[in-house]
Amino acid sequence: QVQLEESGGGLVQAGGSLRLSCAASGRTDAMGWFRQAPGKEREFVAAIKWRGGSTYYAASVKGRFTISRDNAKNTVYMQMSSLKPEDTAVYYCAARQSIMPIFITRYDYWGQGTQVTVSS
Repeated sequence: QVQLEESGGGLVQAGGSLRLSCAASGRTDAMGWFRQAPGKEREFVAAIKWRGGSTYYAASVKGRFTISRDNAKNTVYMQMSSLKPEDTAVYYCAARQSIMPIFITRYDYWGQGTQVTVSS
């Protein structure tokens, strides 16, 4: 069982930046971020593998968001830049221990979510 604790959400103006953090209580193969906007389904945003650090992004955020990890702290970060109003959503951290290719967006453990609001 892996517990995840997210932090870093908030309110920002369009064009601004925010950094999300997610601390995991145990070792994982990969961690990712998903988001869910009001009235929409949850969607994949980004993921990173602990071994090797390979990353994978949704097309909508590629070039604007950067996912990274700190192995010593068992923590994943997502730096979000050039934020747009359409990035407004609850952002969820996710993790899995099963070894899978990075582009597989199936995860077993979820955080409680953190709100990101981008004003126009």
